[in-house]
Amino acid sequence: MGHDEVRHRATVTSREAFAAARRAIDNSWQLKTSLCTPFLATLPVTGASVSVLSTPAAQATMFASDDTAALLDELQFDLGEGPGWDAMQSRQPVFDGDVDGTDPRWPLFTDAVPRNLVRGIFAFPLVVGELEIGAVDLYSSLPRELSLENIADATTLACATAWQVLRRILADDDTEPENSYSRREVHQATGMVLAQLDVTANDAILLLRAHAFSSGRSVREIANDVVARRLEFGPGDT
Repeated sequence: MGHDEVRHRATVTSREAFAAARRAIDNSWQLKTSLCTPFLATLPVTGASVSVLSTPAAQATMFASDDTAALLDELQFDLGEGPGWDAMQSRQPVFDGDVDGTDPRWPLFTDAVPRNLVRGIFAFPLVVGELEIGAVDLYSSLPRELSLENIADATTLACATAWQVLRRILADDDTEPENSYSRREVHQATGMVLAQLDVTANDAILLLRAHAFSSGRSVREIANDVVARRLEFGPGDT
């Protein structure tokens, strides 16, 4: 078998995999399947997550392929910076193919990334028209650069994913996955702080972040204390 034939077969296989991934996303609502799997089946990455970032008070990991992918989301939620935020706000893919130091774009985030597990980070925006919904975050356990074909495929899959995420949001039928990656308790705590201090939802989540940062804990842990009424915020906390 000649090199040209091998290359042709590899190209056909990759396009078939991409077509299958696109169908999987389009059918994910009916089949109740993860929106991460199609990205892993098509791209040379280790893990993936699909998150909602539309407002500080409505952040949530809808799907995560593994605990490391979920952790990367959690860090971005807690710190308010990272590739997912930049991808959504710029509406463009964002890359760091080798996280070997502190990236000036996200110094706190990259300093917290576990480099024994994560080296390459890539984010693609989830947008529908004028709506900025969130991001698909991908990571590689090894330094890696995505090819132009990889970027084009991931962008197309992210566009299809955005519609699926929007569909879940608008369904308003409590479709948030019941898994360890849920931020529901953070949303509950945000509402409680909002009521305690009569502040906006954005200010409430900022107070939770500030308390987490000053105590060296995660926002999820602080939220758990608020919901369990082990921690209450008073007027002095504003």
